[in-house]
Amino acid sequence: MTKTILSSSYNFPGQKSIYKGKVRDVYNINDKYLLMIVSDRISAFDVVLPKGIPYKGQVLNQIAAKFLDATGDIVPNWKIATPDPTVTFGHKCEPYPVEMIVRAYLTGSSWRTYKSGAREICGVKIPDGMKEHQKFETPVITPTTKAEQGKHDEDISRSDLIKRGLVPEDEYSLLEKYTMEVFLRGSEIAAGHGLILVDTKYEFGRKDGMIYLIDEINTPDSSRYFYADEYQERFDKGLPQKQLSKEFVREWLMANGFQGQPGQQVPEMSDNFVNEVSGRYIELFEKITGEKFEKADISDVPGRIETNCRNFLNSFRI
Repeated sequence: MTKTILSSSYNFPGQKSIYKGKVRDVYNINDKYLLMIVSDRISAFDVVLPKGIPYKGQVLNQIAAKFLDATGDIVPNWKIATPDPTVTFGHKCEPYPVEMIVRAYLTGSSWRTYKSGAREICGVKIPDGMKEHQKFETPVITPTTKAEQGKHDEDISRSDLIKRGLVPEDEYSLLEKYTMEVFLRGSEIAAGHGLILVDTKYEFGRKDGMIYLIDEINTPDSSRYFYADEYQERFDKGLPQKQLSKEFVREWLMANGFQGQPGQQVPEMSDNFVNEVSGRYIELFEKITGEKFEKADISDVPGRIETNCRNFLNSFRI
């Protein structure tokens, strides 16, 4: 029996097409709905690693579902139901060609850009004298274009984004408003669990003239969290922050000589390492949500998903 799901090729009622991303398999149902299966694949350095991580899909799907439910009063979102622990069913929207990245701290790629001498990121001016992991006076939105598959996203300023006609100005103003409100709500929830939501990305789409929040939100694959109780002491001492993200996977790969460069081989993932990563994802779930993780039956994950999704689709008027 299969304890993880690495790929899927179902044929569901009303199915029109399948899109496969690095982690998610998305089924188009009657051009009206999407059935998104969050696989147990794990990627780093733009490479999908060879082994699946038990429960990873469940962790990501359930975190996203909880945050979508917790922000539905701010902006409508695409989620209708979760027919399986690793699956979300929802509205098919026309996505905006932009990712709304919001940052509350100068860290990660924004720090690397700043350290190189830049004092403006995506048209947002950053003051002199800041340090790594320092909190911005107010969170900043640094959008990127949503690149086609196989290409990298590009940083872009608000004015250039509008000038290029990627999003009409009035709609982009709404995207900024929703982005900030959803981020602040996520920050409040994180603070209640002893965490700092450092940065994240949101995606939006349109359906029937309305803006919807789509895809995943505030998961450890799309966001960075710091531990609140250690933040200030580590910052004052110039120490690295203790992070809640999948950074530990990247660190393991780098320690084993892999950074996604041409000619480099992905190191062998032992069963012990796979189980360690699985345990870390479960820890992420419990820390981010403040709830105990309830393990789904993984004796046959692909079979379970197919049964649950078929039963749901047969009962739902598609």
